[in-house]
Amino acid sequence: MRLISWNVNGLRAAMTKGFMDFFNTIDADIFCIQESKMQEAQSTFDFSPYYVSWNDAEKKGYSGVVTFSKTKPLSVTNDMGIERHDKEGRIICSEFSRFFLVNVYTPNSKSELERLEYRQEWEDDFRAYLLNLHKTKPVVVCGDLNVAHNEIDLKNPKTNTRNAGFTIEERTKFSKLLDSGFIDTFRYFYPDKVGAYSWWSYRANARANNTGWRIDYFLTTSDLKDDLKSAFICPEIHGSDHCPVGLELEFK
Repeated sequence: MRLISWNVNGLRAAMTKGFMDFFNTIDADIFCIQESKMQEAQSTFDFSPYYVSWNDAEKKGYSGVVTFSKTKPLSVTNDMGIERHDKEGRIICSEFSRFFLVNVYTPNSKSELERLEYRQEWEDDFRAYLLNLHKTKPVVVCGDLNVAHNEIDLKNPKTNTRNAGFTIEERTKFSKLLDSGFIDTFRYFYPDKVGAYSWWSYRANARANNTGWRIDYFLTTSDLKDDLKSAFICPEIHGSDHCPVGLELEFK
């Protein structure tokens, strides 16, 4: 089973930059996008034969997640059920026979870390939400988690220690999530691989110089460990400031 996640930084814009070429070629069983930046009602796109689930932000042109799956989910729910978190179109949970698939776009702490305090609340509530799901069946989490976990996960750690996405607070929350029973699947397969990034600034030729960050992930609960086949990043795929990341599961 092949799963793909991609922050497209605007689905309509990505459509003009080869999105469907990659979408069709990769032939994923489940394909998740973040930052759709549009409402479902605005879509005129044909994604058949995929089942499509949308969660739009109340604010137009902002945030938003979409999940495409070849198999019809047993159920689909949006958001955490916590009002202060549930207006920005950040979570879709699709239930399949073997696992829950949570497509998430984690809030950015923003410049000057103006949203860092809120981000800490989000992290605690999101972790509790995932652990509650796990009481029923295994969980796969994918998306833009807006944190580079360790120094190996970005090009310039020393100069970014108080920048959004690499603060001690954000990294500590991510560690706590992993310690609660989740696997960072890319690091499971490539614990020491350097230069593996999924996001690059549009400034200063960052992508050409591979001055990037790894902030897009596939996480799984540890009870899926034996089903992990491969994890990968697709830096050769353009069309956004992020590139797609992927996971392959092989159920015994």
